[in-house]
Amino acid sequence: MPHRRADVLAHAMTLLDAHGLSALTMRRLGAELGVQPSAIYHHFPSKQALLAAVADEILARGARPRTASEWPDRLREVCSELRHAMLACTDGADVVATVWAFGLGAAAPVAEMEKVLADADVPDELVAVASRTLVHYVFGHAFEEQTARQAVGLGAVERSLDSLPDFDLGLDLVIDGLRARLA
Repeated sequence: MPHRRADVLAHAMTLLDAHGLSALTMRRLGAELGVQPSAIYHHFPSKQALLAAVADEILARGARPRTASEWPDRLREVCSELRHAMLACTDGADVVATVWAFGLGAAAPVAEMEKVLADADVPDELVAVASRTLVHYVFGHAFEEQTARQAVGLGAVERSLDSLPDFDLGLDLVIDGLRARLA
């Protein structure tokens, strides 16, 4: 095999960022690497496995150091990092949210949210619901933002992008609701 797994993944990331999710096919990836598509399956047993690796790479590239000590600020750091990581790559929100929804990967942010919540003595029955609520908010906001910016940038739609900077306020509303529930 002329390519290492890391090379295939790096090229998949390049292809995704340059052309979007619809262009990320095993056939195109193989063609651009100069191998048969079946050779890609040596490293990734399925397209879903490739997408899972791509999603985890998107998250790894967006990793930032943690500085917060209080649980609400720790949640904000995790959520902001997730959002920025997805927005840094074309169709990143679509890839990461889909992989997570299918249970194929991209689980690190949710696991970190769950740890933050458990460390804050949030009752067990709320930890999973709170982390899912936060991740759904982040995925939804990032997907809308990414899709709107791409469509406006291509001239496909005329839309105001004024609502897009409200991420932090919306996140505060969710965290404030959780804090109120705990009080």
